Amino acid sequence: MQHALNTQAMPFETLCKETTAAQQELLSLPVIQKAMKGDIKTSTYVAFLTQAYHHVKHTVPLLMLTGSKISHQDEWLRTAMAEYIEEEIGHEKWILNDITAAGGDAESVSISDPAFATEMMVAYAYDSINRIGPLTFLGMVHVLEGTSVLLATHVANSIKTSLSLPQKAFSYLYSHGDLDQDHQKFFEDLINKLTEEQLSVVIKSCQRFYRLYANIFRELPTS
Repeated sequence: MQHALNTQAMPFETLCKETTAAQQELLSLPVIQKAMKGDIKTSTYVAFLTQAYHHVKHTVPLLMLTGSKISHQDEWLRTAMAEYIEEEIGHEKWILNDITAAGGDAESVSISDPAFATEMMVAYAYDSINRIGPLTFLGMVHVLEGTSVLLATHVANSIKTSLSLPQKAFSYLYSHGDLDQDHQKFFEDLINKLTEEQLSVVIKSCQRFYRLYANIFRELPTS
């Protein structure tokens, strides 16, 4: 049964409230709890970066697809997607550099296949943009960026210390951490301009992407 949205709240506030349960389910996963305490092996961190590479390399293509599907009545949204593209170009290369700095084989990662859960999240991103509409991609953005703002800096600090890895092994996490407030503010302002109908699409998409993203963490090797 669908809940009526709280029209008294700002759209971004509503988005966060309606997806809190899905977010908490993700954050409660054992591998994330261990990472926050610095209690993971380097191999698990490299495995995380490997899957991050496999979905981050699709960010710009997904943004391009999203922009192409936006109606001319929402030209401001297409402009926002163009700004995102400028921000996101090349981030997958940062991840490969982090893998090298952490002692992993970046070249092997770049030609490897994604894990099943990662492939399914990426596949759903393309599918939902084409089948449902471009605003579904904003659900994915909220999951990835919102989770990063909450966790990335804390996790990077914890495992950098426990694994004795250099600062340059954490460029991806630090760049997407709580220091990235401008990026988060840009997204919040964007969401606050959506209509109630548009917001409903983003909320539903966000709930699905939380589940898909959680599955990637469930598949990470921890021993």
